[in-house]
Amino acid sequence: MRTLNDSEKAEYIRAVKCTQSLPNITSFAGVQNRFDDFQAVHINTADLIHYVGHFLPWHRRFVSIYETTLRTECDYKGSIPYWDWTQDVKPGGNILNSPIFDPVTGFGGDGVPGTYDLPDNLPDSSSIMTTAFVGCVMDGPFSRENFIIHLGPGRLITSHCLVRGVDNKYDKFLNSEAVGRALSQPTFEKFRVELEGTPSIEHPNEHGSGHLVIGGDLSNLYSSPGDPIFFLHHSNLDRLWWSWEMMDPLRRLDDMSGKTVKSKETALEFLLHYDALGNTIPIRDVMDIRDFPLCYVYE
Repeated sequence: MRTLNDSEKAEYIRAVKCTQSLPNITSFAGVQNRFDDFQAVHINTADLIHYVGHFLPWHRRFVSIYETTLRTECDYKGSIPYWDWTQDVKPGGNILNSPIFDPVTGFGGDGVPGTYDLPDNLPDSSSIMTTAFVGCVMDGPFSRENFIIHLGPGRLITSHCLVRGVDNKYDKFLNSEAVGRALSQPTFEKFRVELEGTPSIEHPNEHGSGHLVIGGDLSNLYSSPGDPIFFLHHSNLDRLWWSWEMMDPLRRLDDMSGKTVKSKETALEFLLHYDALGNTIPIRDVMDIRDFPLCYVYE
């Protein structure tokens, strides 16, 4: 995000908001536009794509499909920015000082207490951390007056403002030391676990902490793409995976392992599904970001 000038940031945000004016192409309940499609696909796939070997490949392609939508249907000329949180976490600091939360050139700030109430009788299956839903974002391009989410929190279908609840206690999982631990892992599965974390708020590591440090919609396993920062966070996770791959490309561009939800070993021929958003493809097709269908590089 820091590599973009103000006009490039504004153009990216324009394209993101454009997706809410595009017609939906999935048939999930509650969807009203293309932005909803991406959130709905993640909601309905979440139990299959987290804490498994194909976590990183699935999200790599998911972010790529999102970028393609911005470019082909919203006339966006750039690429998905990434949020390098290591530059924003400092001992005793406040992540809200990050330029990503700027109300003019960024994505707006924290949720304001007293501006949002969670629905009553929340289902346990939605994994909603109630303390993370502090309030509506009230400034910036995704403020309550400018942006409405139609799905979530969790598996619920409710129209609501973008909700956040920044919690700096997760900073320690987002610093350069944490990234170094991940990049030093010798195998893909060890790297993936170190990066993704475990299904526990005690060990969220980089992936989970990037969600939890912002809180609100982004904190939820299912409906997190409702916060546009989701794609910048996952772009950075993908960048780190690519960095790890390039440390030993002859071996790591084919290094895929880890269990699936059916306890089978994840292999390069394992299929990645995206409903109407994109074709079903094997993991093998997303191992090298320079090749079709991805065709991108990181600065």
